[in-house]
Amino acid sequence: MKRIALAVPLFLALLCPILMSAKKDEEVKHIVFIAGNRSHGPGEHEFYAGCTLLAKALNEQSGLKVKATVVRADWPREHRDVVASADTIVIYADHVSAHAGQWEFLDNLAKKGVGMVFMHYAVHPSPQIGEKYYRPWIGAAMESGYSVNPHWVADLSIIKDHEIGNGVSREAITCLDEWYYHMRFIEDREKVLDLFTAVPTRKNMHRYINMWNKNGVDGLDKPQTLMWGYERPSGGRGIGFVGGHYHHTWAVDGVRKAVLNAIIWTAGMKIPENGVLSRTPSEEELNVNLDKKGRVKHIKVPDPAEWKKLPPAKVQTEREAKFK
Repeated sequence: MKRIALAVPLFLALLCPILMSAKKDEEVKHIVFIAGNRSHGPGEHEFYAGCTLLAKALNEQSGLKVKATVVRADWPREHRDVVASADTIVIYADHVSAHAGQWEFLDNLAKKGVGMVFMHYAVHPSPQIGEKYYRPWIGAAMESGYSVNPHWVADLSIIKDHEIGNGVSREAITCLDEWYYHMRFIEDREKVLDLFTAVPTRKNMHRYINMWNKNGVDGLDKPQTLMWGYERPSGGRGIGFVGGHYHHTWAVDGVRKAVLNAIIWTAGMKIPENGVLSRTPSEEELNVNLDKKGRVKHIKVPDPAEWKKLPPAKVQTEREAKFK
């Protein structure tokens, strides 16, 4: 009897961590989207509409144990506790505006293992912030004078043999967007996952704009990483996704699924075999929660075949001749 009496507490002591781990896995994960302020013209940089669309997909369509909350860029005033409660923070905004200067606060969360997902212009900090925070958090950052930001029709390829690719078409996913490339990655480049890649060419270029440089030219006809993932050595995961300039991107099923997969991956969740479920947004759904920008533009569900018909952008020969 004494042996049994001694064995029971020992058994319970061994079982407790397993039960606690299972309970933790069953907990509802809190995903907090921070949407940037009004920016650009109608249908572009629709940060709030994009965040609410993705949050709705998680809350109402995914069937997962998640709670997605959307706050705005002024979150430190009233929603600091909401952000502090996040398992993953998704920032979709201009530059670092939605980080709201809260670098040490966010860094402490990252050090606790909170996931970080930065989308579109939010991947572009100053070089100093990129070095101190972005690369340790998400593995890479956009950098002025180094990265480029052309608009082009990408045929996206998803990573193979990784759960973020679950349910995403293995066929090329065509999408017109402002696809930044040539990011500044961490020194140990092999530690960063290439989740979405595509090849920019002269033929699929739609617009060369302000940040076009020699690295952009040199990067033509070579695979470029347009979404990446990073597991921090100290714990926690980060994602950078360069698309999302156009609101129509969220109606491209393969892109939306891959981004939703990436978000729940950063929350430490197991991605379903068929990926995160969501419905293709209707035209009506694409046109709700848009920022008021004076002009009104009705956003249509895109037809990728039409993007393939776009003529290539004129090469800026004189400008490129001055690149060094």
